[in-house]
Amino acid sequence: MTEHAAPAESPQVIDEATAESQDKSLAVVQRLLKERGIQAQCHHMISLGLFANRTDKVTWPNRPLRSWLDRHPPELAVIGPQGRHDVTVTMGPRSGSYLVSRRTDPEPQITRSEHPEKVVDLIAESMS
Repeated sequence: MTEHAAPAESPQVIDEATAESQDKSLAVVQRLLKERGIQAQCHHMISLGLFANRTDKVTWPNRPLRSWLDRHPPELAVIGPQGRHDVTVTMGPRSGSYLVSRRTDPEPQITRSEHPEKVVDLIAESMS
């Protein structure tokens, strides 16, 4: 009998409380962007899995099924003037800082979570 397990958690998997906290932080940036006329969309991703450990012909519901749900960090996708995805804003895994990834920069810019207006400034700068 072969034993199957749920996929191993990646560093990108977060718990529900963290996802909610990060979503609230990104909502602040999204509201500030909207005030400046800059479009942004918040993306949420979850992974769902369902499997059964069995090699016989017994079908559900006679045997228990196993499941898992993984939440991934939300992302704020900023849409540029040409209608393309130019900037992505996420939250740092431990520090709670904003990570601003602009298409033109090799590394994300890091901004402290206490200063969402600086994130908006970085985004507005890349839009000009």
